[in-house]
Amino acid sequence: MTVTAAALALGLALGQHAPPPEQAAPAAEAHAPAAHGEAAEAAGPGGGQEETLPEAMMHHVANGYVLEVPGFCDGFHWNCELDLGEIFGRHVDPVTHRASGPLVFGPFDMTPSKHVVMMWIAAVLLLVLLLGATRRRALVPKGLYNFFELLVQFVRDIAVSNIGKRDADRFVPYLAAAFFFILFMNLLGLVPWMATATANVSVTVGLALFTFFITQYAAIRAQGLGGWLKHLTGGVPPSLAWLWPIMIPVEILGLFTKPFALTVRLFANMVAGHFVILALLGLIFAISFFVFPVSMALALAIYLLELFVAFVQAYIFTMLSALFIGAGLAHHDEHGHGEEHGEHGPAGHGEAHHASHAAGATPGHG
Repeated sequence: MTVTAAALALGLALGQHAPPPEQAAPAAEAHAPAAHGEAAEAAGPGGGQEETLPEAMMHHVANGYVLEVPGFCDGFHWNCELDLGEIFGRHVDPVTHRASGPLVFGPFDMTPSKHVVMMWIAAVLLLVLLLGATRRRALVPKGLYNFFELLVQFVRDIAVSNIGKRDADRFVPYLAAAFFFILFMNLLGLVPWMATATANVSVTVGLALFTFFITQYAAIRAQGLGGWLKHLTGGVPPSLAWLWPIMIPVEILGLFTKPFALTVRLFANMVAGHFVILALLGLIFAISFFVFPVSMALALAIYLLELFVAFVQAYIFTMLSALFIGAGLAHHDEHGHGEEHGEHGPAGHGEAHHASHAAGATPGHG
């Protein structure tokens, strides 16, 4: 929350900063109708146009169809623009603003964007590293294989502590895939000329929906469809059925607040960190060149913090996903197995089972 507030404050400060007097006249001339052609020619080899600092910040964080990469564009430059729409045949009508092309199907534009390319790169890197690490497996793990095995064991411990030892291994493959994929996308955004796909709310919504559907599938499979629907009443018995019109909407809303929390938490944290770094660097151009040492030192500190946040956000998403899955299975243990344990054990065994399950251990199941 502090990082988000700092990002908003710095962004507003940069947005309200007026340009120096010597820049006001050229800016006015650039907006004159007669100077449109000259301004377009002066846009630079990279094809970009001069932007205000808030626009430059949004350009680097927001999604789009242009990648800025080093290369030869009218000579060697560090910000040559690679138009993904042109590569994949996408065309936008200047009058109707409707897209067309081989990957446009009516209202659905499937043309890969910048963040889609980042997801592809993250997936390819993850597969290459995992396949390379597991190529030489040994009884005593070494090198990269040891590192990945350590992280997989870490994810499994998260699953065991939140789902229970009996059912954890069923969901470890998904949790491990989500952890590594989010981690690689987060880290990729800290590499020059790359972008953070998890700073796109559409990406985080997609990831959260995977957790949502897996959670509901696990709950329905454990409780049965009837038990899952019964859970939507909030535990209110049929004798108090007049409360169901209140409880059922609340329970349904509760189903969707969990993926919403996953979506917003990951998206907001990744966006806020990049905004802070860009805002601190932008102070050099907004205030004075003499703040360069302070801005660079603070930006470097936030950059190192972002490395830590990349791991933390992958861990939090994985932990909350395991927690939500475990909550669905816990209702099954309470309502489905409580009677069995009551018949075959002491009277207080149900309470002990529930307490141990919350602590991450399930007695009698390994």
